[in-house]
Amino acid sequence: MTSESNVKGVEWYLGAFALGAAAGIAVTLLTAPRTGRETREQLMRVARGMQATAEQASSAIQSATNTAVNAGRTAFEQVQEEAS
Repeated sequence: MTSESNVKGVEWYLGAFALGAAAGIAVTLLTAPRTGRETREQLMRVARGMQATAEQASSAIQSATNTAVNAGRTAFEQVQEEAS
């Protein structure tokens, strides 16, 4: 498996996890015995937390992508040197 496909696999799992978490949160909030105001306040807290998590995931994906690109460049340079 190549580094690029590993990164895409990680992205897929993170996306699926986030989607599942959002669906679970939505069901929980919609069935909770709270007032509308309490539910809206809780939704705002959850949204802020999800935003922070998404930013962290984005940073992690970007870092993994940079690592994969650098590894690919290094491997390419080594192959070029061996071929010369």
